[in-house]
Amino acid sequence: MSERYVQFFDADEPAEHDLLGGKCASLVTMTAAGMPVPPGFAVTTAAYDAFVRESGIAERVHALLAGLDPADVVKVEEVAAQIRELLLGCPVPDGVRDATRAAYDALVARIGADVPVAVRSSATAEDLPDASFAGQQDTYLWLRGWDDVREHIRSCWASIYTSRAILYRLKNDIPDEGLSMAVAVQKMVDARVAGVAITLNPTTGDRSKIAIDASYGVGEMVVSGQVTPDHLLLDKVMFSVVEEHRGAKHAELVPDADLGRLVEREVEPERRERLCLELDEFVAVAQLAKRAEKHYGCPQDIEWAFDRDLAAGENLLLLQARPETVHSVAAPPAAATPATTATPASGGMTGFMSGLTSSLTPRNN
Repeated sequence: MSERYVQFFDADEPAEHDLLGGKCASLVTMTAAGMPVPPGFAVTTAAYDAFVRESGIAERVHALLAGLDPADVVKVEEVAAQIRELLLGCPVPDGVRDATRAAYDALVARIGADVPVAVRSSATAEDLPDASFAGQQDTYLWLRGWDDVREHIRSCWASIYTSRAILYRLKNDIPDEGLSMAVAVQKMVDARVAGVAITLNPTTGDRSKIAIDASYGVGEMVVSGQVTPDHLLLDKVMFSVVEEHRGAKHAELVPDADLGRLVEREVEPERRERLCLELDEFVAVAQLAKRAEKHYGCPQDIEWAFDRDLAAGENLLLLQARPETVHSVAAPPAAATPATTATPASGGMTGFMSGLTSSLTPRNN
C-alpha cells in the first residue's frame, strides 16, 4: 500500500489529525462542511516522515535535542540552527517530490498558472484543545511556480525546529518523539479586508457575544501592532452592534504584481475615518464564525478575509478555525447559546491576534 503523501482539501477523505496536522485537518473538515475555504492540498506528515527517515538524520536530531534546558536560550538557538541546517540540506525522496509536484500541477490547473499560493505549516502538536500552538511554525505568502513552492515546503518542514517552537515544546512538556509536520499549499487570498472573529467576548468570556477585529489588506499589521483595527462586539443572536471602536488603520499590506510580493501602503485619510467594512459585511463575518462554532460543537476562533477578486456574496473566505483555549477551558458557558473564542495562551483579543501571525505573514527564522 503506497503512502498518502498528499491530500486535497476537497478529496472526500477523512481529516486525520496525525496525517494532516492541526491546520490542514481543520481545512479539510471545513471544506467537507461546505464552508468557503480557498482550494488547496496538504503535503501530509507521511511525506515529512519519509523525508526524515530516508535522510537518516532522525537520530542526530534527537541527540541534539537531548537534555536541552529551556532556560539556556543561547544553546536552544544554537541547536535549532544546527537542526534546520540538517533538514534544509537533505534530499527529498523521489516519491514525495513526484506526488507533491503532481498535486501542485493539479491545483494550478484549477486556479490558474498566474494565481499565487500560500504555503503554511501544519504541525501535529498545533491547534489541540488543550494547547495553543499557533504561530510556532512558518507561513509563506504570494508564491508562484513549482521551484518557489517546493523550496518553501522544505522551509516549513524545517520550521518545526525553530528556537521558538523548541522552547514552546520544552516549556509545555510536549515530546519531540512522534512529532511531525504537514504543509498546506493553498490559493492565496487577495485580501481587501482581513481579520479575526471570536464568538465570545475575549475580555469577559461572555459567550453571548461575537468579537471582530478587522483592518485593510492582509492582517499581519494588526498582529504586529503596527495598526489599530476596527473592533466590533456583536450580539450572537440578533447580530446587533453592542460595541464599536474605529481603529486608526493607517497602513495596509497589499500585493504588488511587479514585485511579486506584499508591500506596505499608506491608507488614505478618508478610509481611515470610516469602518473598513459595511455593517452587513461585519454581520456576515459573525454568521460565519457562529456557523464554524456550531459545526465543531465547541468555542472556535476564526481567521477570515474578503477576497477582492471574488464577487460580492462569494468573497468572504474562511482561512482557519481553531479551538479556544482560555475561557472555554477555564469556565463553563456563560449563556445558553454556545460561543467561540480562540485565544492563544496569553489570552484576550491581543493574545488571540498574536496567533494569527503564522497564517498572514512570512517569517525568516
